[in-house]
Amino acid sequence: MSKYKNIGFDPEEIEALRDECEELELTFVLVDEEEEDDMSDTGEYVRFQFVGKHEGQEVIYDTIMYSLRLHHSSMIYERATEELRKSFPDYIPVEEREEGQKIKGMTAAQEEEAEQMLAEIMDLLEDEEEIKVKEHLEYDHEFEYGIGLDVALNVEEVSVEVIEKFITDFNANAVKLDPTLYSFQSEEEDED
Repeated sequence: MSKYKNIGFDPEEIEALRDECEELELTFVLVDEEEEDDMSDTGEYVRFQFVGKHEGQEVIYDTIMYSLRLHHSSMIYERATEELRKSFPDYIPVEEREEGQKIKGMTAAQEEEAEQMLAEIMDLLEDEEEIKVKEHLEYDHEFEYGIGLDVALNVEEVSVEVIEKFITDFNANAVKLDPTLYSFQSEEEDED
């Protein structure tokens, strides 16, 4: 049993991660999570761990990295859901429902109307470019395993090269984030 309250700071755990990285010939290892598989398939979202330093001490960083486009879409969805709840206070987003769960206090027709309205609100927010996002890096020092990092970058895909460059820059204390605010449009295919 580790003497460390947070085993992400334990030298044995760090060495094990280093060995795994060396075996993969990478500076990181991917973290698999079933509920995130559908998001990571797009290449816009990846969770990984790597060894870095914090206050002169080695630590494992558990990192979630995603594209600004995905971040923007998430922010649009959150804002649209907030707006929708003004008209439909009982509305529960699909991802928060159990499979086949009906929303109490709403008929099937009301659920359908709410879903339609949600899509319209999202389109409006996107068209008006009301939501803007920028690159960011946020630390979670209360993370249960090492230190958590939340990173959004203006990239099309979170590739091995993007991750490797980020880790190199991060460990050299040379990460430069773009302060520009961005807004994105959905990539919808027109089928007329």
